[in-house]
Amino acid sequence: MGLADVMKTGPEAPADRTVRGDILGGTVAGIVALPLMLAFGEASGAGPIAGVWGAIIVGFFAAVLGGTPSMVSGPTGPMIVVFAGVFTSVDGDVSLVFPAVVLAGLMQILFGFLGIGKYIKLVPYPVISGFMSGIGVIIIVLQISRLVGSSPSGSGTIAAIESIPDAVRSPDMAATALGVLTLFIVFLWPSRWAQYLPGALIALVVGTIIGSFATVPVIGDIPLGFPDFTLPGFSSDTITVVLEGAIILAILGSIDTLLTSLIADNLTQTRHASDRELVGQGIGNTFAGLFGAMPGAGATSTTVVSMRSGGRGRLAGATHAIVLAAIVLIAGPLAESIPHSVLAGILIKVGVDILDVAYLRRAHRGPRLDLILMVVVLAMTVLVDLITAVAVGVVLAALGFVKRLADQQLESFDPDEGIFSDAERRMLQEADGRIAVFRFDGPLSFGAAADLSHEARERMQGDTGAMVLDFGRLAFVDMSAILAIETILSEASKSRTSVFVCRMNDEVQEALTRVDVPEHFSFVDRASAIEAAVTAVHGRLPEPPTAEAT
Repeated sequence: MGLADVMKTGPEAPADRTVRGDILGGTVAGIVALPLMLAFGEASGAGPIAGVWGAIIVGFFAAVLGGTPSMVSGPTGPMIVVFAGVFTSVDGDVSLVFPAVVLAGLMQILFGFLGIGKYIKLVPYPVISGFMSGIGVIIIVLQISRLVGSSPSGSGTIAAIESIPDAVRSPDMAATALGVLTLFIVFLWPSRWAQYLPGALIALVVGTIIGSFATVPVIGDIPLGFPDFTLPGFSSDTITVVLEGAIILAILGSIDTLLTSLIADNLTQTRHASDRELVGQGIGNTFAGLFGAMPGAGATSTTVVSMRSGGRGRLAGATHAIVLAAIVLIAGPLAESIPHSVLAGILIKVGVDILDVAYLRRAHRGPRLDLILMVVVLAMTVLVDLITAVAVGVVLAALGFVKRLADQQLESFDPDEGIFSDAERRMLQEADGRIAVFRFDGPLSFGAAADLSHEARERMQGDTGAMVLDFGRLAFVDMSAILAIETILSEASKSRTSVFVCRMNDEVQEALTRVDVPEHFSFVDRASAIEAAVTAVHGRLPEPPTAEAT
């Protein structure tokens, strides 16, 4: 896939969008994003300014070059969890963590050119739900100690959980009061006001003003001006760590972005271009890493805020980035007095919003396997790591799907009388149960192939004299299916059961030549095959007993 093919596929915003709406939407989104980006940067370990510049750089390039015109991008909750893990794994060495961001961006660009976007979207919803809810739990757990004026004694989710009891028993009362006040504001702020005055921004301003009259842990020094450009460096000793972190960031960033793109599609009644979006995000993350900024992805909250304020086109996302740049360059020093507990309260609200509450409430009413899958992925996300959780979830989901498909195929393999015409039913009744009809219902999965021969063997026991194999709904066969059919024919031969094949297409016929299906036993329709089977059965009926024998 060439550059022109990737970049020309992006849908544009509706024709009635206005520059005024994009500018207003982008401005509001930038203001809403400020407290979140400061909090994300602080939580990541790279510093609050890294979060803001991540929103500026990724937000601008993704808006201009991405495949979802209405989307606003920047650091997100899932990305800070992964980035913080990478940051910790390299002991906070910026010479390693930001090269990982650059490499992750390059990987996303490659994903776009290889057309991998459509495959990322195939992750089952229970896996996504458990994954996102697990990230929400991680964010909440990591901030509880900071909410009461303390900090986790070690890195990682387990260390954060272990530090909570001690932090709660010995709180910093001033910091705790600010944290609780922040929680009240962000959770109780009226939604009708949030479109123009977001609760997180109000909590940030109020908490910072009140905190200036007390002695509480604050952000501290924030570097002013534009970030420095730094070329990434690698060595044979560090390439493994950097590469591992880059893979995790690239995969998670791509999943997070494309999920947000789907949400944007639903709100705008448009369709995004996933490959172009990955290229745009990849370019943004590449430049973010070169300038020491956090990686980003499509941000659902700021995207929705932008849309509600009139933003529909690329100008909205670009304006969001420009507004953030203006704020940080002009009013950067004011952020130095923001208390940690205020940012912790804001992040706890982010974590709660990430929890898939709507699915959790009704998961028990859905398929039990999906519920188990969601719980497993959630637990592994919190207790192990994100990529392992997604990988295990996808594998379990695939196995579960194959199992359900195999059960359905096995059930339809021995069909009930409802599929037969009146003429076919009369012929089968005439054979008095000595003809077994089997139907291959759709593509034969490897999960069902292993049990088909057992199913056929059970039906061939007794006085069955003929078998009809209906291939009418079997479009193709793989090696598992070929071996299963070969076993069925072998068992039929051993039991001296005649086999009649019908409705087989050329592709299946060619694949089955290796199992020597006789041409004269193949029929165009099922009725003809059943008629031939009836003839064969009657020809093999035993002679009636003679008078002498009786």
